[in-house]
Amino acid sequence: MERERLQNYVGNGTPVQPTFSAGEMQRRLDSIRAAMAERGIDAALFTSYHNINYYADFLYCQFGRRYGLVVTPDASTSISAGIDGGQPWRRTFGGRNLTYTDWQKDNYFHAIRQLTGGVRRLGIEFDHVNIDLLNLLKAEFPGMEFVDIAQPAMQLRMIKSAEEIAHIEKMTRIADIGGAAVVEAVAVGVPEHEVALHSTATMVREIARVWPHAELLDTWTWFQSGINTDGAHNPVTSRRIERGDILSLNCFPMVAGYYVALERTLFAETASDEHLRLWDFNCRVHDRGKELLVPGNRCSDIARELNEMYAAENLLQYRSFGYGHSFGVLCHYYGREAGLELREDCDTVLEPGMVVSMEPMITIPDHLPGAGGYREHDILVITPEGNRNITGFPYGPEHLIVGSGAGHASGSASAPQSARQADTPALVG
Repeated sequence: MERERLQNYVGNGTPVQPTFSAGEMQRRLDSIRAAMAERGIDAALFTSYHNINYYADFLYCQFGRRYGLVVTPDASTSISAGIDGGQPWRRTFGGRNLTYTDWQKDNYFHAIRQLTGGVRRLGIEFDHVNIDLLNLLKAEFPGMEFVDIAQPAMQLRMIKSAEEIAHIEKMTRIADIGGAAVVEAVAVGVPEHEVALHSTATMVREIARVWPHAELLDTWTWFQSGINTDGAHNPVTSRRIERGDILSLNCFPMVAGYYVALERTLFAETASDEHLRLWDFNCRVHDRGKELLVPGNRCSDIARELNEMYAAENLLQYRSFGYGHSFGVLCHYYGREAGLELREDCDTVLEPGMVVSMEPMITIPDHLPGAGGYREHDILVITPEGNRNITGFPYGPEHLIVGSGAGHASGSASAPQSARQADTPALVG
């Protein structure tokens, strides 16, 4: 029995309220089309979560199927699997969508073919297309030349628009609320997962209130204790908090494919002198790092200066990863603007409109005094005059020794700005 290769879900319901204005979405498409024209690219096939979301306002759920967004000089059309019904059409900016069925193995390529007639040079994402997909594209479209579109798209995404910055700033407030929920839930004997669940639920409910038309997906919290703090991305476990534990708070609200982070070091009820010394010093590195996030500074130079601070205290060997990165359309399972990372191997110069984190981390091995992972994380908008810190959650020993008996910490954790931040030299745009 021969079944249909494409299905039509256009008009199934009504388009949803978009995340951004039509003018903002058109700006993005105009920018990538200009980049395509400069490179002689006839059409682009985006396949990644981040670029499809950025240019179409549609975030797909892969689940073993392929998705795409074909951008030509005069149209942009999402390609989705039939399992999703009309949701991709309802989300796609401009309302153009092709849905392919499962009934034939190459229906995805059949859909692409409908949109790329006459195309000789096709832009694809070299950092996302795997070998299998590349070989299939070459077999299906033998007359086409494939050109990288990922790098130009990344460069464009690195500079945020006013609408994007406003969206991100609303999300950092959600992260601060999640952080306060962590502090509220922390107590000796409470398992990590219960703290994380309380924080995540608090953030999701606030997202639903602030964005009543948004899809609610992917918001999460990592909360680690004791040995589990040694890695920044260690998963939540059922380990129970013990008195004197080093703790790590990691709140990640997700709205429309955009992700922000709040990360803090905490202690349960008390901290040893060595823990306090290391924690305070890491906060000083964090303070200095934020001062360096200004236009004209080079990512690699920032990393090197902060390295010198750690080296002076014989702590550089315990540094865990880069000092920060770009924020925007990304998540823990997709997306990364690798051109904007605060690492020694990245020479990008900071510009107004970039949104960058400062997140120094050191991990002291378990057999040494002060053992554990220390990390503070703020998000800053680079402005013409300097920067603007859009994270408002407190940090440091004076605020985040928490739990029953800590006394001084719990009340301060929900404050909009911390005393430590107020004392930090700031460059405000």
